[in-house]
Amino acid sequence: MVEKKEKRRGLGRGLSALMADLDTVETASVPDPEASDDAPRRPDLLVPIDHIEPNPDQPRRTFDGEPLEELANSIAHRGVIQPLIVRPHPEKNEHYQIVAGERRWRAAQMAQLHELPVVVRAFDDTEMLEVAIIENIQRADLNPVDEAAGYRQLMDRFGHTQEQMAEALGKSRSHIANSLRLLNLPQDVLSWLGRGQLTAGHARALVANENASDLAKKIIAKNLSVRETEALVRKPKDARAPRPRKSDAEKDADTRALEQDLSGALGLPVTIDHKQEGQSGRISISYKSLEELDEICQLLSRGLG
Repeated sequence: MVEKKEKRRGLGRGLSALMADLDTVETASVPDPEASDDAPRRPDLLVPIDHIEPNPDQPRRTFDGEPLEELANSIAHRGVIQPLIVRPHPEKNEHYQIVAGERRWRAAQMAQLHELPVVVRAFDDTEMLEVAIIENIQRADLNPVDEAAGYRQLMDRFGHTQEQMAEALGKSRSHIANSLRLLNLPQDVLSWLGRGQLTAGHARALVANENASDLAKKIIAKNLSVRETEALVRKPKDARAPRPRKSDAEKDADTRALEQDLSGALGLPVTIDHKQEGQSGRISISYKSLEELDEICQLLSRGLG
């Protein structure tokens, strides 16, 4: 099993080692004037801007116009504070491909700079993509959908676990787990979330709800808060004829005993709604905090593994 995981990852360098190359990458949309006392990393080279090309596999495809103009104005007055991370172009001599810093490269073009400071790293194609994903995740202005997609890419493409990412990226495991859950939402809800019409708090309340799209439309139309959204999600589907919940008295002894056994094993309330007329039903596990949800996710993950 260990050999299989190592092969899947396919990298000689660890995630934390790759992170070290991003210590100097700016994460704010506009450089902080108050941060100018921090000494920037000394560049390896000053390279003509037309000798630098973007990463063809850059995961981030959209660059918002207004923040880019603000960055361009800052660069025009102060220059590029932090160098770009690049690698030698695999096909062109004295040319380079951007590993991290495409926003600065685009803004520098708008500011009509002729040269850019760079730090050169000998990344292969796989490492280059991995660093690009990590840089995007670190961005302060990244929307929740892109952040979750970045975590998913790191897991699927490179075999990183949630624990590895949490440690290397300085995030809690529950944050990463809850972020990944957002990707289960319908595409239209993800679009609204990505455009900022919904917050991550709104979206988390809609995960696993079969009426997520309709509820999201109501949330946007009525400008509901997260608390109001949670109350809306808890409402019965048909307020005029709410489905009666089966009481414990109506359940058979075996079902109640099984509920108690599962609740004791998990340490959380478990409810079993078994259809008397058939062999199907539903199991519900209740939690009161994100930490309890994280524990449930870990238990299920170990069971699936």
